[in-house]
Amino acid sequence: MHVFSVRTLALLCACSLSIGSHYASYILGPLKSRLAREMGTSNTEFSLLISALSLNSTWTPLVGGLMASRLGTTMTSLIATSLILVGQAVLLVGDIMESVRIMTFGMFIFGLGVSPLAVVQESIIVRFFKNHGLGLSMAFGLVVGKFSSFISARTSYPLSEHFGPRAPFVVATLLAALSFIMNLVYISVSKWLISSSGVELEAAELHHEARSRLTESVSEAQALTEVAAKKTVHISDVAKLGDVFWAYIGINVICGAIWHPFVHLAPNIIERRYHLTELEASTVSSYLLVGSTFLYPICGFIIDRLKRGPTLHMMFVVSSILTFFCYAWLSLPPNTTHTPIPAIISYAVGQGFAPLLLVILVPTLVPSKYIPTTLGAHKSLEQTGSTIFQTLAGILLDTHQSGETAPDHAKQAGYQPLLVAFGMLNLVQLFGIMGLWSLDRSRKRQVARLHDDDEYDEPNTGGRPGHGHTPAISESHSLQCRDSMVFPETPSFTPRSGEQPDPPDTTMEEEALPLLSSNDSDLSAIATPSQDGDLDVLDEFQSGLARSTTEVQRGHIFAALSLVLITSAWMLFIGTALLKLRSSSDRKGEPTVRGI
Repeated sequence: MHVFSVRTLALLCACSLSIGSHYASYILGPLKSRLAREMGTSNTEFSLLISALSLNSTWTPLVGGLMASRLGTTMTSLIATSLILVGQAVLLVGDIMESVRIMTFGMFIFGLGVSPLAVVQESIIVRFFKNHGLGLSMAFGLVVGKFSSFISARTSYPLSEHFGPRAPFVVATLLAALSFIMNLVYISVSKWLISSSGVELEAAELHHEARSRLTESVSEAQALTEVAAKKTVHISDVAKLGDVFWAYIGINVICGAIWHPFVHLAPNIIERRYHLTELEASTVSSYLLVGSTFLYPICGFIIDRLKRGPTLHMMFVVSSILTFFCYAWLSLPPNTTHTPIPAIISYAVGQGFAPLLLVILVPTLVPSKYIPTTLGAHKSLEQTGSTIFQTLAGILLDTHQSGETAPDHAKQAGYQPLLVAFGMLNLVQLFGIMGLWSLDRSRKRQVARLHDDDEYDEPNTGGRPGHGHTPAISESHSLQCRDSMVFPETPSFTPRSGEQPDPPDTTMEEEALPLLSSNDSDLSAIATPSQDGDLDVLDEFQSGLARSTTEVQRGHIFAALSLVLITSAWMLFIGTALLKLRSSSDRKGEPTVRGI
């Protein structure tokens, strides 16, 4: 019960870190028409505001994953929440000065911290709950952020109506400050949480422990340093991940393109196509985000109970079909459909659990030490897709309409090609999910066949399966056995005065195993005891790493293409900002007085 309480406290602390960032991320969508009317912002300028938020997220998640591995989650979270608070404050100043340029700069700073914080939050939850109901715990962590996003979309416009146009920005700044304070609380109790729950130490913590014990025992310090070095992940290691990983990354790019831009543009799309008021449109579109608040826990519960790889993929396919229905419905003539409600419901349900699936899939694809880096890569490429499509969407809309002066039919017509583009990309996502499913299933079947071959060879190899293991695998096994002896079961380990010995650490034996193993026979190829009591670890193929030189070379190519895509997103944003961002005097011939 004590350990359960400690884990619950850690979960609550992790959830509180992102309340401010999630709320602030969704205040602009419902205010699009108001900003255009009162500040004269164009579609492109609004898209640049949103893109500035996701622009830095094209690289900060990957760096955040590496920072979490190198500096530890506590220090990384402090840096992230500080950037979020500063960026939100600058955004508020820009709104007060009616300067889109300053607001964009504020969103730029804000975006530096958002994705690293998300990586840290997910890494903390995985760390404390990877063997204790990860699906439901991760669902709870994500649902808090999604509920904050829903509240933001639901209250942003009403706040501006009742308390002045700056009220949403003030509330967002206060919530960002609250998250920063809660982060300080987590940092102050993090050591106690770690020691009380007996979780695995991070690389940064192992280095710190090695330094602190150097005066007590040189051998212990050296052993801890060796384990920390093994847990440290370098950026070049991404290329070692297999084809299934890169298929997963490609799907993330499409997900970013069809999810985030639509949520920010939906209030304006619904307002124009169905002739609703700004309040009605913001209210209706806010329900796009409500699905996650109840579907995340349900999805997490299902995953924890079934724990079957095909279940994850099937749920992902259902999600893609539902979001496609949303875009198809909105693409139909409004005088035929009459209401956006079916599209809103379909999207809320379809996208309501898909982000959780993207996170839960990660432990099934890569070894545990790669989880922070993989979470970073997934968010990085997802935000790259979001930035590119968000910027292009604003340019596309401005080619068909010209702010508030455009005829109503022109405003409606401008959204038609945009909705068609959403639908086409959704189809690409659907086929990509099916392709990922096929690749993953093929890999698992080959793993099962290899395991069967090892069992067949066992009588001829002295009871030791895996007779044909390569030297690289043997080295991996040697490292694993050596590392497993570093922890309390080694005779040279002596707890400090007043400390209780930690329970035997078995995580090193699971290092190469996916966290959410399947009950399928496909995944029966786990480590098998040998005569001498050791465990033969999974080879690179079974653990999700590239298994051949050719696959590693493909990994380098995909990594280079990812870098090109990220660079393209930056070039598109910078070029568009230089051409389209205007000063207040350029946007309007005379100043506009906004309410205080």
